[in-house]
Amino acid sequence: MAEKFKNGNRDFSRGKRTDKGDRRSSGMTDRNAPHARDDRYGRNERPRPEKAASEAREDIVIGRNAVREALRAGTPAEALFVKRGERGGPVSPLVAECLDKKIPVKEVAPEKLDFMCAHGNHQGVILVIAAREYSTVDDILSNAQEKGEDPFIIICDEIEDPHNLGAIIRSAEAAGAHGVIIPARNSAGLSYIVGKASAGALEYMPVARVTNLSACIRDLQSRGVWVWAADMSGTPYYEADLTGSVALIIGNEGKGVGRLVGETADGSVSIPMSGKINSLNASVAAGILMFEIEKLRRQSDA
Repeated sequence: MAEKFKNGNRDFSRGKRTDKGDRRSSGMTDRNAPHARDDRYGRNERPRPEKAASEAREDIVIGRNAVREALRAGTPAEALFVKRGERGGPVSPLVAECLDKKIPVKEVAPEKLDFMCAHGNHQGVILVIAAREYSTVDDILSNAQEKGEDPFIIICDEIEDPHNLGAIIRSAEAAGAHGVIIPARNSAGLSYIVGKASAGALEYMPVARVTNLSACIRDLQSRGVWVWAADMSGTPYYEADLTGSVALIIGNEGKGVGRLVGETADGSVSIPMSGKINSLNASVAAGILMFEIEKLRRQSDA
């Protein structure tokens, strides 16, 4: 059975100022004091390691045996975290199985693993569980076909903030999109944070994870889907033809749409700015463009 950990509570007590105004007891260390200690935690001693760690997460499975059983049971997984330099040896079968199932494998420092599980006995391996099972691109296209509608797809190009991804999924569901596509690498996945940020939309919105976005885009184009990339140098969205079968690419929060992905798209659209700020949050920009597409689709049905 998969081993999970419940959230713990931090309990860092603050030092109290004495009547004499002792600086150390009030949280201010005196460098000249012979016994002064690091007081970053609000007291004159470091907290125990288990209290300094993050709150234990409920979306992880730790330990080699538990991870092996979770993979064997087909548990939807977001990623496998492995202690840096230890992909071989006892964890190599787990790494191989994850790669075979296209589950990303990430090598991290041991301190990262300790932090994730609040210093539990992880044995150098942690499996992060997905909030729901991933769909496929074919599932998304079938979703549109079953509804008798032209495909309307959102492609997220390396959206790294799980709150942004959750908000995009929420807007996509509200705007009538048939599915969301994300890359397997350098992207937030379907974590519990994403599920919470989606406000329940993740339960209704198919999300596919692909290994190569450019290849996926070319496949969509071969099926008659016109692909637009959101880019500040693109055509103003109200001048672009966003009708019919359409996919919208939303780029990374800092870098925007990647060069190769942008070159593969059929065109780009922008949101003209009237203020002094020249960009919007990725999920906000996605919402504006999605509902413009939704408006055009509604008008074409009228």
